[in-house]
Amino acid sequence: MDISFLGGPGPQRGVGVVAPFDFALDRELWRWVPDEVSLHLTRTPFVPVEVSLDLARLVSEHQTLGEAVRALIAVSPEVVAYACTSGSFVGGVAGERAMCAAMSVAGGALPAVTTSGALLEALAELRVRRVALVTPYTVSVTRALQEYVAEAGVRVTGCAFMGLTRHIWQVPYRDVVAMARAAVRPGAADALFISCTNLPTYDVIPQLEAELRIPVLSANQVTMWAALRRLGTRAVGPYQALLDEAARQWPVLPEETQEHQEGPS
Repeated sequence: MDISFLGGPGPQRGVGVVAPFDFALDRELWRWVPDEVSLHLTRTPFVPVEVSLDLARLVSEHQTLGEAVRALIAVSPEVVAYACTSGSFVGGVAGERAMCAAMSVAGGALPAVTTSGALLEALAELRVRRVALVTPYTVSVTRALQEYVAEAGVRVTGCAFMGLTRHIWQVPYRDVVAMARAAVRPGAADALFISCTNLPTYDVIPQLEAELRIPVLSANQVTMWAALRRLGTRAVGPYQALLDEAARQWPVLPEETQEHQEGPS
């Protein structure tokens, strides 16, 4: 069979992704990526430290990130992303900006994003001033995330965490949903953020948005959204408010319609 008429593969736009050595959710990242874009992943060197603030600092040193980005530029990505939440918020807002600058320099002036920087960008896009947080972290790492968000001027209205130091990618969806329900108080938050790029979230986002009636953001989601935005293209994901303005129009529930018709008692 002659298939020469098909020609060769079409040009592919690339996103270079630097992930921590223990990152296990490559497949989840790909689910937000349109067909015309390819991901090129590399990992930081292994260090024998459990998930902690110490690990976050080790995997986000500028030299480590610079070496990873230089390994990626051989395949000519158009943007580089650091897919790690704790590693990009551990130094605060100024630390995150310095991290992006270091990655950009290492990549020859490539645009650079981090998960925590992408979070703040997404909160600004959705005009979120109050956020609830879900994390798989210990109390100290969770507190550092709260401080980072507060430093950016967003109020934390609720938080749930699991206290894990390893194997975060094995957390089932039911546990993520349970934490979300614990973190969000009715009417208190404008959005929910589920932290950690090693925590599976793709399939629970639409479910939680329908139930909680607020945008639900996750670490991998905002990372891919921000990186693809730099390419002038959109992340893909059904029924996710960050990605689709139509999904931000919450339908009126039957009980709300009834209350409106009856008026205040």
